[in-house]
Amino acid sequence: MDVLAAIEGSVNTIGYGLAAIGPGIGVALVFAAYIQSSARQPESAGYNRTWLVLGFALVEALALFGLVLAFAVGG
Repeated sequence: MDVLAAIEGSVNTIGYGLAAIGPGIGVALVFAAYIQSSARQPESAGYNRTWLVLGFALVEALALFGLVLAFAVGG
Protein backbone atom coordinates (compact mmCIF):
# COMPACT_ATOMS: atom_id res chain seq x y z
CA MET A 1 0.00 0.00 0.00
CA ASP A 2 1.36 3.41 -0.98
CA VAL A 3 1.55 6.26 1.48
CA LEU A 4 -0.03 9.34 -0.06
CA ALA A 5 0.81 11.80 2.70
CA ALA A 6 3.07 11.53 5.70
CA ILE A 7 3.44 13.82 8.67
CA GLU A 8 7.03 14.20 9.70
CA GLY A 9 8.29 16.03 12.73
CA SER A 10 6.51 16.81 15.92
CA VAL A 11 2.74 16.62 15.96
CA ASN A 12 2.82 18.97 18.97
CA THR A 13 3.36 21.92 16.65
CA ILE A 14 0.07 21.11 14.91
CA GLY A 15 -1.63 20.87 18.30
CA TYR A 16 -0.24 24.23 19.38
CA GLY A 17 -1.39 25.80 16.14
CA LEU A 18 -4.90 24.56 16.81
CA ALA A 19 -4.70 25.62 20.45
CA ALA A 20 -3.68 29.16 19.47
CA ILE A 21 -7.02 29.68 17.74
CA GLY A 22 -8.85 29.93 21.08
CA PRO A 23 -6.72 32.75 22.55
CA GLY A 24 -6.82 34.52 19.19
CA ILE A 25 -10.60 34.57 19.29
CA GLY A 26 -10.50 35.55 22.97
CA VAL A 27 -8.29 38.57 22.28
CA ALA A 28 -10.62 39.65 19.50
CA LEU A 29 -13.63 39.42 21.83
CA VAL A 30 -11.88 41.38 24.59
CA PHE A 31 -10.95 44.23 22.27
CA ALA A 32 -14.37 44.20 20.60
CA ALA A 33 -16.06 44.53 23.97
CA TYR A 34 -13.77 47.43 24.91
CA ILE A 35 -14.43 49.27 21.66
CA GLN A 36 -18.17 48.75 22.00
CA SER A 37 -18.26 49.91 25.62
CA SER A 38 -16.14 52.97 24.84
CA ALA A 39 -18.39 53.86 21.93
CA ARG A 40 -21.51 53.62 24.09
CA GLN A 41 -20.11 55.49 27.08
CA PRO A 42 -16.93 57.44 26.21
CA GLU A 43 -16.57 58.78 29.76
CA SER A 44 -15.89 55.26 31.07
CA ALA A 45 -13.07 54.49 28.61
CA GLY A 46 -10.36 55.06 31.23
CA TYR A 47 -12.01 52.72 33.70
CA ASN A 48 -12.61 50.06 31.05
CA ARG A 49 -9.00 50.23 29.86
CA THR A 50 -7.92 48.55 33.10
CA TRP A 51 -10.21 45.61 32.37
CA LEU A 52 -8.98 45.55 28.77
CA VAL A 53 -5.36 45.04 29.85
CA LEU A 54 -6.33 42.46 32.48
CA GLY A 55 -8.47 40.47 30.04
CA PHE A 56 -5.78 40.63 27.36
CA ALA A 57 -3.12 39.38 29.79
CA LEU A 58 -5.24 36.48 31.01
CA VAL A 59 -6.16 35.35 27.51
CA GLU A 60 -2.57 35.59 26.28
CA ALA A 61 -1.44 33.54 29.28
CA LEU A 62 -3.43 30.64 27.85
CA ALA A 63 -1.50 30.88 24.58
CA LEU A 64 1.81 30.93 26.46
CA PHE A 65 0.80 27.89 28.50
CA GLY A 66 0.00 26.07 25.27
CA LEU A 67 3.39 27.00 23.82
CA VAL A 68 5.24 25.82 26.91
CA LEU A 69 3.32 22.55 27.02
CA ALA A 70 3.98 21.93 23.33
CA PHE A 71 7.71 22.03 24.01
CA ALA A 72 7.58 20.29 27.40
CA VAL A 73 5.50 17.31 26.28
CA GLY A 74 7.11 17.01 22.86
CA GLY A 75 10.70 17.25 24.09
